Amino acid sequence: MAAYFPFFMDIEGKKGLIVGGGRVALHKLQKLLPYKADLTVTAPRITEELALSARENDICVIRRAFEPRDLTGMRFVIAASDDREANAEVGRLCREKGILVNVVDDKDACSFIFPSLVKAGRLNIGISTEGASPEIAAALRSQIAALIPADMEMILVYLDGLRELAREHIRDRDRRAAFLKEMARTCMDQNAVFDEQETLRRLLEYGRAGADSVQRPGEVLLVGAGCGCHDLVTVRGLRAIRRAKVLVYDDLIDPRLLEHAAESCERIYVGKRSGRHSMQQEQINALLVMKAREGGLVVRLKGGDPYVFGRGMEELAALREAGIDVQYIPGITSCIAVPAFAGIPVTHREVSRSFHVITGHTAAGIPMDLSPYARLDGTLVFLMGLAHLARIAEELMCAGKEASTPAAVIHGGFDSNVEIVKGTLSDIVAKAEEARIRTPAVIVVGRVVENKV
Repeated sequence: MAAYFPFFMDIEGKKGLIVGGGRVALHKLQKLLPYKADLTVTAPRITEELALSARENDICVIRRAFEPRDLTGMRFVIAASDDREANAEVGRLCREKGILVNVVDDKDACSFIFPSLVKAGRLNIGISTEGASPEIAAALRSQIAALIPADMEMILVYLDGLRELAREHIRDRDRRAAFLKEMARTCMDQNAVFDEQETLRRLLEYGRAGADSVQRPGEVLLVGAGCGCHDLVTVRGLRAIRRAKVLVYDDLIDPRLLEHAAESCERIYVGKRSGRHSMQQEQINALLVMKAREGGLVVRLKGGDPYVFGRGMEELAALREAGIDVQYIPGITSCIAVPAFAGIPVTHREVSRSFHVITGHTAAGIPMDLSPYARLDGTLVFLMGLAHLARIAEELMCAGKEASTPAAVIHGGFDSNVEIVKGTLSDIVAKAEEARIRTPAVIVVGRVVENKV
């Protein structure tokens, strides 16, 4: 089995030949164009799309069959015609002459293979399974591309210029390396660069004599983990988890998210769930302040969205009062996603043009006065209300909601599967008890429950 080493080679201005004029040849040409090689295409028939691309990019096109003399001066060759025998002959000639060659759909005839490429400005990532499964390479390419900030080239230009400035202002090599590492992570996380004034401030702070003995305050990110499966977290949230020094998390997150944290990351479970609190909110607030003051990034990972009955604002207020820098990353909230997974949209143009999210569990442990909601025409969504389902249904009916109003109770798990029971306000309690619906559960009241997706 061949052992492919992923060299990154400068091919700008180097002569390369593509043998073939069809769809595959065009695909190879498009991959090579950003790298500014001196390319020639030879084939008796050239598709209109390839010919247009060649004209736009000043590519030499020879409209005839391949001849051995075409290899003269070439540094690399791609045999991409529709004729397998012709491709094999090109490969044989190249190997004899010591010219790097890629023969499409014939790994054994290749001296180099095309990786699945991710290119964002100066960032180049090549992924290869050594021909075993191009589909897996393409899938990984897509996942990696999703993690790259939109302004990657701007960030790389900024960081490249920062190196010389860091050498001028930070004499200690270890502190200089730490500074560049921190700046790179911050730029990636924020998808932005700092202006000249802020850059200079940070440089001077790192370069100040004795600064390494001063504890720099950290920052806190309130991150929504989404609801249910680990892959519902946002890309920005996932990046935060990966660079966290401390991870403070709740019950309602998929445990697989913890696997993305660094091995050195301190993981602290605070397990908040209705009826089973391992730590009071005031204690969590104090913990976040303490860990932030120790320095580094503290990620507060909360199920769903931190600001949808997640006490995110309480934590943010406590942190800001303590002088801690705190930012927010939204998450997919269960009030929309869990009903949707069960085939229930919270709005529908024909039956509900609004939806209202209501807590089913207040600080006093019981629902609030529901009579104002009973008069609404839109969808009612109750979170954390399963224990009070009977009272919710009763109060809505007493306040004027028809007993025949459709209702549903939905439980969503970490595997994206949902358990759902449907009924009306008059019988939903009995049906939920019979189905043994578990917490956490979302209660939906309104005509959208009857929707069939």
